[in-house]
Amino acid sequence: MTATAHRLATSPADLDLQGLVAAELVPRVTAIDLEGEYPEAFLRALGALGGFADAVAPEHGGSGRGLAGTIDTMATLAATCLSTAFTHWCHTACARYVQLSDNARARRDLLPDLAAGRLLGGTGLSNTLKSASGIEPFRLRARPVAGGYVVDGTLPWVSNLGDDHVFVTGCPVTGDDRLVFFVVHCDQPGFRLLDGAHFTALEGTATRGCRFRGVRIDEARVLAHPDQSARFLQRIQPGLILGQVGMALGLVRDCLRLVEEAGRTLAHVNVFEPLQAAELAERLSGLENEVTVLAPEVDRVATCDDPVPEALRLRVLRCRLAAGELALAAAQAAMLHQGARGYLRTATAQRRLREAYFIAIVTPALKHLRREIARLEG
Repeated sequence: MTATAHRLATSPADLDLQGLVAAELVPRVTAIDLEGEYPEAFLRALGALGGFADAVAPEHGGSGRGLAGTIDTMATLAATCLSTAFTHWCHTACARYVQLSDNARARRDLLPDLAAGRLLGGTGLSNTLKSASGIEPFRLRARPVAGGYVVDGTLPWVSNLGDDHVFVTGCPVTGDDRLVFFVVHCDQPGFRLLDGAHFTALEGTATRGCRFRGVRIDEARVLAHPDQSARFLQRIQPGLILGQVGMALGLVRDCLRLVEEAGRTLAHVNVFEPLQAAELAERLSGLENEVTVLAPEVDRVATCDDPVPEALRLRVLRCRLAAGELALAAAQAAMLHQGARGYLRTATAQRRLREAYFIAIVTPALKHLRREIARLEG
């Protein structure tokens, strides 16, 4: 995936979120989608505007609004560009991991810059989560050394990365079945970003391979040692999963707009399509209401010492599954309602269909969600 520089035409101080999106994101969507342009300048302006602050507590420069605010912002971005919304999820997930760590120094060192977008972050937990669930082998291994760990291995795909970015990942420790979670600086010795695959969509997300060759992780960047890792994973996982629903909400809202737009001239034939605007709007409203209920509850349990209730875990998984399924249905409806005009290379409808498949396969993919729901229910 390429990363092409683009300068902002306006100052973020002069704009609100909708204004920033209209002025600086809308004109770049085609370049982001088809040319793989990474919207770094927009992301930094978004940070200056407070677009990442909800994931961070006020004492570290954030707003403290939590998941509800984070999901709202993500949905606003996704209504225009899913690539940009996904990078927002990557960044705010990274900030949330640091926020929920017991490492006070990491919080103090990293959160103010993450909250303001001066430092951009990603999340490299796809392999960690799938491996912990027995889906695939771990690709990294850490060995303990004085004052920290040394990490070796390769991660195939981590998003929202650049030479001056950070990301969070986790892996097993040699001689210990438990995990260590830590922050990686992309410019540190022994670490290298790798260019590789090109994707059907989301080319503008700065997705890179990550090679570790004797990368030292100091105590100051360890978010959870092996004896802390089970609790840390329990803290972060529900919010990681629920946060992704913001991408689906924004995409579905725009698909509803496309369905309604097509109805102004094609209602006489579109009436025969199986999914109509009224049903789509009703399903969207139900998903929005569920997120409104779940977000504060997920924030609350993340800061408690008690285990996350199984009923809440199931409800979060089902919400994320419903979001992915609705994104697929909405994008297909938008494509079919738009017809040939939606099949043009730069048409929004065909882009939304490609983006919806990403929501369905990004970790946790719909099949992983169904697997975990079945395990908990069984």
